[in-house]
Amino acid sequence: MFEAGRLLSISVLPTKSCHKRDWGGGVAQLGQSNEELVTDYCQSALTQITVLQIVKESQQQHGLRHGDFQRYRGYCSRRLRRLRKTLNFKMGNRHKFTGKKVTEEILSDNRYLLLILMDAERAWSYAMQLKQEANTEPRKRFHLLSRLRKAVKHAEELERLCESNRVDAKTKLEAQAYMAYLTGMLRFEHQEWKAAMEAFNKCKTIYEKLANAFTEEQAVLYNQRVEEISPNIRYCAYNIGDQSAMNELMQMRLRSGGTEGLLAEKLEALITQTRAKQAATMSEVEWRGRTVPVKIDKVRIFLLGLADNEAAIVQAENEETKERLFESLLSECRDAIQAVREDLKPDQKQREHSLENDSGKVSNIQYLHSYLTYIKLSTAIRRNESMAKSLQKALLQQQRSEEDGKRTARPQDLIRLYDIILQNLVELTQLPGLEEDKNFQKEIGLKTLVYKAYRCFFIAQSYVLVKKWSEALVLYERVLKYARQVQSGAGAYTNSLKELPDVQDLITQVNAEKYSLQAAAILDANDTQETESPSQVKDGKPLSERFETFCLDPSLVSKQVSLVHFPPGFQPIPCKPLFFDLALNHVAFPPLEDKVEQKAKSGLTGYIKGIFGFKS
Repeated sequence: MFEAGRLLSISVLPTKSCHKRDWGGGVAQLGQSNEELVTDYCQSALTQITVLQIVKESQQQHGLRHGDFQRYRGYCSRRLRRLRKTLNFKMGNRHKFTGKKVTEEILSDNRYLLLILMDAERAWSYAMQLKQEANTEPRKRFHLLSRLRKAVKHAEELERLCESNRVDAKTKLEAQAYMAYLTGMLRFEHQEWKAAMEAFNKCKTIYEKLANAFTEEQAVLYNQRVEEISPNIRYCAYNIGDQSAMNELMQMRLRSGGTEGLLAEKLEALITQTRAKQAATMSEVEWRGRTVPVKIDKVRIFLLGLADNEAAIVQAENEETKERLFESLLSECRDAIQAVREDLKPDQKQREHSLENDSGKVSNIQYLHSYLTYIKLSTAIRRNESMAKSLQKALLQQQRSEEDGKRTARPQDLIRLYDIILQNLVELTQLPGLEEDKNFQKEIGLKTLVYKAYRCFFIAQSYVLVKKWSEALVLYERVLKYARQVQSGAGAYTNSLKELPDVQDLITQVNAEKYSLQAAAILDANDTQETESPSQVKDGKPLSERFETFCLDPSLVSKQVSLVHFPPGFQPIPCKPLFFDLALNHVAFPPLEDKVEQKAKSGLTGYIKGIFGFKS
């Protein structure tokens, strides 16, 4: 009976305190010998916490997903207060501060280790908040270093406590890695590159060992932290003197589409500084047989990094990374173009004068502007083409996506992308300095035909979806026409058209689609003839006029049912007769004077009127 009670107690001990007072009446019921057994178990139980998992979950759920370090610091403070209240481990009262330290004797409850961990996280989050504010207020950097030192102090205390025999081996390793990580960050801010590199390497080694010791699901967090630390190690190696680390840093930055965290600003500044040194030796650029001097530093830096950016785009692992790299390259290109435009404005008069003297030849700065605009438009075309390819893959998997309940890709989406590409090609033909370049114009014309063919193909696909067979067939013929024009005119421009989609594949696909379309049109016509039986043909009469005729009319159950003619039409009706009295004018009425009585006039007034001959 005791054994069952003991087993039940053991199952809840890892989440309870192992002090005797926590067992209360249970110890009194078990007796003295049983109390000794409980004490022996509490001493043998090992405390454990998953440091990295707790830290990552807290950060992602309380602000760091959006880079809000102030919110995370507030969460750490509130959690510390809750832990102290729950453990009755308060630092005095509101009138007096009484410091308490976590000792090895009370490590039977893992929440005491959480106290130290939350103290370190609070100090670290405050340091990161000050790092963001130090960009505009440099004096806050001193406070930043102070808070990082405080975080390292708490991490050292956590590591020291985890050396106790009451803590399991995994927690000891995680505490050491956490301590090494914060130490590396502090040394990194002090620019002590060798010490920072040693600390980061120690942290990386521990996490790699932990990742190999557990399952793949548990190793995800450790591998993520290793990936976060790797750029810091490369940066420290570069500052120590390893020049090869710079290339590795740039490749890591380009593959990931940008670096985040502690290294972001330093790495961007380092890359800019390195390219600026290389740009000092770059004085000119050659494009389409013309050499143009480059005097603007921002343009030099952009042109030097162009090859690296394009190589990173080719090596991108997924579409999302490729999209970020395209956007980064376009942003840098727009900045370079803006710098050239600012240099163009003061030289407006000189440029007009040079145009007159050179018989239409544009100036060097204007030609450089055309070159940068060409790079921008070409990059935009490649980005839209990459998006079109991903949408075409989605169209092929449309049936599977419909089963999953997701939004499927539509041909209309591709039409919009090809419209943008064609617009960019029109802008390319209008670049100053290239109007007389016949090879360039011919090359752009062939590219336009290729993209027009694909645009017509997807317009035809959209018509097929709504069963407009004749329109789709005409568009398929137009696609074949464009594709044959490209094949006939691409003899000397084969190298420049390598990156474009193959029109021969398009021709094969269109021919197959034409046969499918003709078959679908025939089947649809047969279905229409079968459904239109004599009993289903309507003559346009409303229901009130065909009660005696049976007809299957689906419109009777729709919202536009035809019941009667409304408003009703006009119909002739008889009018009310008119009477005219024509005999009245020929009737002679008898005299009536003898019937009328004459009244005598009396009074003074009547007498006077009678004298003067007035008659009433």
